[in-house]
Amino acid sequence: MVIKIRTSADVPYSEVTPESIYRSRRDFIKTATAGTIGALAASVVGCGPDPEAAGQSALIAKKTMDVDARIDPVNTFEQITTYNNYYEFGTRKGDPARTSGRLTTKPWTVKVDGLVDKPGDYGLEDLIDFRNLEERVYRHRCVEAWSMVIPWIGVPLSGVLDKVKPQSKAQFVEFTTLDRPGEMPGWNSAGIPLPYIEGLRMDEAKHPLTLMVVGLYGKVLPNQNGAPLRVHIPWKYGFKSGKSIVRIRFTDTMPRNTWAVRTPNEYGFYANVNPTVDHPRWTQARETRLPSLFADRQTLMFNGYGDQVASLYAGMDLRKFF
Repeated sequence: MVIKIRTSADVPYSEVTPESIYRSRRDFIKTATAGTIGALAASVVGCGPDPEAAGQSALIAKKTMDVDARIDPVNTFEQITTYNNYYEFGTRKGDPARTSGRLTTKPWTVKVDGLVDKPGDYGLEDLIDFRNLEERVYRHRCVEAWSMVIPWIGVPLSGVLDKVKPQSKAQFVEFTTLDRPGEMPGWNSAGIPLPYIEGLRMDEAKHPLTLMVVGLYGKVLPNQNGAPLRVHIPWKYGFKSGKSIVRIRFTDTMPRNTWAVRTPNEYGFYANVNPTVDHPRWTQARETRLPSLFADRQTLMFNGYGDQVASLYAGMDLRKFF
């Protein structure tokens, strides 16, 4: 089912994503056949021709959700791929783009285990339906108070859950990221417990906004952005969005997510964007929308997705459960 969540304006496609990559991609889509789509999906999972070598966009996706581009202009591909948090490749924002090239992402296997009816080691194509990818333009808010607007490509996490069938006893889903120090130059200097672990409550995981991401700006996800598989939860701070996922575990116990283990007084399990709850070392009331250098935007509760997700936390003290 294609989900359409309307915002304050129905913005034309060309206005939402002004990058030249989209213009060429639109021309390509006009002439794409079912066979071509299959070949593109095959290239993503490591077999078949390389679409980049043929001058084609790597992914085809239906555009189903957007922010209002007049209020939230989409960041450029360069901005999104050169300013990243990915400590396994370095703690400076430019490090991941510079050092992640050695990461190998084909083939890729995700272990699914815990309280689930269909455990196993899944290839990427077994978890993700590449014929039904969706492009979703989401706000991304980092806990350090910078933000972007990013055109992710992926599928709802709920679709993955439907395939592996969590048991009724499962209350949480835990994500573990890649453990490969030989390809991650920042591994020994990351300053956090590794491999990186994050988690969600099952109702958060099933929410239609929660996305399993495989692409960006019409292309396969770059290494520095979490290739080949990451999760994105747009109403939470960015550290909740685990990158390069290799394990999905279902449990009845709240996962001990990495940053909450590392600094529990600063980073909680829920990490909902909340302008009224400051980080101990800085305010969260305002944010810097890159490439701006100034905190000139008011932070929105739940990152602006409150109409869709606030009911998940009805009756909870969001200062205590931060």
